[in-house]
Amino acid sequence: MAGNVKPSEGLVQRALAGHAAIGLLIGAALYLVCLSGALVVLQEHLQRWEEPSAAEMAEISPQAAQRALEGLLARQGKPTTHAFIHLPTEGLPRVVVTTDNGAAYVDAAGRYDAPEAHVWTEFVLFLHYYLHLPMFWGLLLTGTLGIMLCAATVTGVIAHPRIFRDAFRMRLRGRPQLSRSDLHNRFGVWLLPFVAALGFTGAILGLGQLVFQTIAAERHAGDFEAAYGPLFGAEPKADTSPAPVARADRALAWMAAHRPGHRVTYVTIEEPGTAGQQIAVLADHDRRLIYGETYLFGGTGNYRGNVGLSDGRTGQQAIASIYKMHFGTFGGVPVEIAYFLFGLALCAIISTGTTLWLMKRRARGRPSTRLEAQWAVTIWGSPLALALVYWLRAIAGAEAPLVPVFWGLLVLGLAAATLRPAEITSARLRTALGLALLATGIGHFALAPTHPASSAAIDLALALSGAGLGLLPLARRKANAAFPSAGVPENAVRSATRSSP
Repeated sequence: MAGNVKPSEGLVQRALAGHAAIGLLIGAALYLVCLSGALVVLQEHLQRWEEPSAAEMAEISPQAAQRALEGLLARQGKPTTHAFIHLPTEGLPRVVVTTDNGAAYVDAAGRYDAPEAHVWTEFVLFLHYYLHLPMFWGLLLTGTLGIMLCAATVTGVIAHPRIFRDAFRMRLRGRPQLSRSDLHNRFGVWLLPFVAALGFTGAILGLGQLVFQTIAAERHAGDFEAAYGPLFGAEPKADTSPAPVARADRALAWMAAHRPGHRVTYVTIEEPGTAGQQIAVLADHDRRLIYGETYLFGGTGNYRGNVGLSDGRTGQQAIASIYKMHFGTFGGVPVEIAYFLFGLALCAIISTGTTLWLMKRRARGRPSTRLEAQWAVTIWGSPLALALVYWLRAIAGAEAPLVPVFWGLLVLGLAAATLRPAEITSARLRTALGLALLATGIGHFALAPTHPASSAAIDLALALSGAGLGLLPLARRKANAAFPSAGVPENAVRSATRSSP
């Protein structure tokens, strides 16, 4: 029989097998990275949503920024190797001063307002970056996931020769396997450029840092920042003699006078309070993919030059463009919303891919009830756990153990799915998630002292999506009554298996 198979058909079958193998191997981890990544796109808005009481402003004067810097250093009373000033942006119109000893919000006059403690937002961020593993192993894993996402994209296209011809063929009201197959394939082709770019840039961001760690170990005695020097600017020469705090106000005034078209977003002071301190001012460049240009100043605020992210070597500019391309921070709120929705669509692609494999096993008379329940916990239990740990943070405060509780909830869910698979169904978990999102949207809006537009929009989106998810199982119950796992009789699934690509 093998001799009768055309080479192209053999290639398609091998690609399909490889595509399925990749999906099964990395599905759960990739889903968590993509789910958290969709949220990370809204990072600044989520920080504002998580801590609604902090002082806000559209801008701050150089003098007030200097006052905020000196005030926090004096308040903490401890030496620090770095100090940072986050200046107001569209997504986060707040000033945050950070040192090695903590961070604080300040008001428009530069006075201390409150400690910064957006621990839930950071929890989601580190879930995306490292899956809460140690930095080296986390970056290795997430970078590898980026490579495998690219591989899944290529094998997915090869495995479906008609994928572009059927790009707009949707049978959402058909048999569940057909509808899931169409959803998986159509979303896959619509989002092909996005998914490929996301996987490629994610691989560079993850594995690239490991390359720099290796360079640091081999050439700079483990000094990670020295390895980054050729691309992002070298560290200042060490001189630990005491000196007045660096004049960030003069650096900001110079930027306003000489670079008025570039909005300053971040100020870094290296080795503050020493004679060797240096000021690095990060400024946006409109209509550029680079995350910004870094302008260097001495401790007294004297201008020294720029690093070259905007006008340096081509490779340097390309590296500086990866972050915005990966996280969608290059076009304001519309692009952020698009990236968020695309990220959720990618989650749907991942979900339906493994679901299709499980449905085909059931159609062939080899159901995997435990795997079906475990996959349901992964898909619906993960966002449910994210919502629950948010309320843990809201009730227990910034010291709440979010990481162990989140992973503990997932382990308990997977254990329950293993022991009692018949009771752990997608419909029940989806309803629970819907109720949790609905309660989170309404509860946050009711408890928050202020309601900026972005936070109100998040609350509304949570409430509406929660209501939709909570009611969806009721709408599907009649259609799915005959087939608990996928919603159709087994003979219908066999028919769908034969007719689906």
